[in-house]
Amino acid sequence: MTSSAVLVVEDDRSMRKYLRGALEAHNYAVTEAGSLAEANTATAAQSFAAVLLDLGLPDGDGLTLVRAMRAAASTIPVIVISARQREDDKVDALDAGANDYLTKPFGTRELLARIRVALRHATQPASDDPVIRIGPFVIDRARHEVLVNGDVVHLTPIEFGILALLARHAGKVITHGQLLSEIWGPRGKEQTHYLRVHVAALRRKVEQDPTRPRWLTTEQGVGYRLRDE
Repeated sequence: MTSSAVLVVEDDRSMRKYLRGALEAHNYAVTEAGSLAEANTATAAQSFAAVLLDLGLPDGDGLTLVRAMRAAASTIPVIVISARQREDDKVDALDAGANDYLTKPFGTRELLARIRVALRHATQPASDDPVIRIGPFVIDRARHEVLVNGDVVHLTPIEFGILALLARHAGKVITHGQLLSEIWGPRGKEQTHYLRVHVAALRRKVEQDPTRPRWLTTEQGVGYRLRDE
């Protein structure tokens, strides 16, 4: 595997041609697959730095590939590229193990940015360090202390838990379901109506302008992301 090897799983030939051109113009080595079967053959024969995956394939749903990869403990980043715009589709993809979700149509610059972020996170897996530094934040998980631009910010235990979880997976979308499960445990689904309240309170404490958050962003109907750039 080279650090620039990308597998494109897409049944639309014109879309594959566009993706190949866009990626090769930026020095990525592209392998194409037009079906799940071809994708399985490709991943068995070669390792890839990233996978771009359509969901509507002729021989099944693209999420089948994601689930198989994660079941095999593969950490290769998967970016879903799909015309499906329903929030449930995005949530299903992220919960299945996809790293990101890009809705068609999309621009080349956005695609390349998502790939760069995914590749960076692949070399920097979820942080287990007791102290995490991101942007203006210093999050001390052992001491349950947060500094923003050098100043201590007092968070409730739930606010700290939300921020620490997002920081461990900085740059990645964490779905509502994942947050609820991690923060509240098995009964998390019963706390759905509280999650938005806690996030709003957290933003008031850590964002310069809570109405236009710079760091703690919303993926509408899907979840939240702590930006790392």
